[in-house]
Amino acid sequence: MSQFDPGLPSIKQVQSYIQEKREVEIKLSTDDLLVGRILWQDANCLYLVDHYDKPTLIWQHSLVYLRPKA
Repeated sequence: MSQFDPGLPSIKQVQSYIQEKREVEIKLSTDDLLVGRILWQDANCLYLVDHYDKPTLIWQHSLVYLRPKA
């Protein structure tokens, strides 16, 4: 199990997206592209909600990239 270190720049960046309720694009290793808002993160997962309020639990190790939606 990985450690959750809130001092890491990547975790701080995701936390800012959560606080700002910013829409993000998340590319997965399966080649899926998800769009929505991240509601929370922990050491293992992100919790994303899309435009239809459909929740998705995403394992951190499946991420290819995460970026703010333009």
